[in-house]
Amino acid sequence: MTSTRETPVRLTQFAHGGGCACKIPPGELEDVVGALAVPPAAGGTTLLVGPATGDDAAVVTLPATVATTAPAVVATADFFTPVVDDPYDWGRIAAANALSDVYAMGGRPVVAVNLLAWPRDVLPLDLAREVLRGGLDVAAEAGCHVGGGHSVDDPEPKYGMAVTGLADPSRLLRNDSGRPGLPLSLTKPLGLGVLNNRHKATGERFEQAVATMVTLNRDAAAAALDAGACCATDVTGFGLLGHLHKLARASGVTAVIDTAAVPYLDGAREAVRDGYVSGGTRRNLEWVTPFTDFGDTDTDTRLLLADAQTSGGLLVAGEVPGAPVVGELVPRGPYSIVLR
Repeated sequence: MTSTRETPVRLTQFAHGGGCACKIPPGELEDVVGALAVPPAAGGTTLLVGPATGDDAAVVTLPATVATTAPAVVATADFFTPVVDDPYDWGRIAAANALSDVYAMGGRPVVAVNLLAWPRDVLPLDLAREVLRGGLDVAAEAGCHVGGGHSVDDPEPKYGMAVTGLADPSRLLRNDSGRPGLPLSLTKPLGLGVLNNRHKATGERFEQAVATMVTLNRDAAAAALDAGACCATDVTGFGLLGHLHKLARASGVTAVIDTAAVPYLDGAREAVRDGYVSGGTRRNLEWVTPFTDFGDTDTDTRLLLADAQTSGGLLVAGEVPGAPVVGELVPRGPYSIVLR
């Protein structure tokens, strides 16, 4: 795969935030959607996974008249502002991130459509082509069709995909299926947010971060399913602590994290030390603080555990070959999360 990293345009300078750090804060988002009622659907379909548990994607079963094997349809959408300056890499990262929600449910992506917002009077459309090319290449790696998409003229560039996948409804990875006694495995290291924030501020390029973000969660999801896991989530904009809180809350358990076992990308601690922490990360930490027993965990580690990841790994309730075990689920206590 070729890159356009020599381009003089720094895409991150056209965005108020970066990647999944530009999400609406989780507490504010829950206040908005919490009171909305989901209307019932007709046609013999069943909504297996919806907004109630805050999972990674919606899952609907099809009636037998449509498909005799009654597969589940997984639907999701994800897009964000530039997380890196290179347009091709940004396209790859955004596509891998969007596809991840299907993998996080135990599904396989089948078809995607592009979502593109572009300041056409400010940025050359040749750069938009490179973004789309990056997305196409990653979708091809995933064996997922790209069937067009939608674009708007926007003052701020944004890109992502709406993805539809299929899954076996009896073998879903849900965030409400955790049980006491299960270990917690993390399939990618943390630190993507602070490294991306440093990149945006200084122009430094972190190859280890790009390589991590463009890696599909396909193999990790397959390994989790093969190991018999039924509970997982991906770690993205709400950070490890935010997504773990949602998993623990939905499953009615407490998650105990061994902070010494959590892996980090090279340079992540230095980026925190030097102050490259996004507002999204700080809001994540603020949101989970009432639900977390931090013990004597230092401030930098707390920030890294809440770091807003872009195209992060899977957090699986179960052991995944090759992935470190970073904690365990225990019976529900006064906190959702306990750090040790």
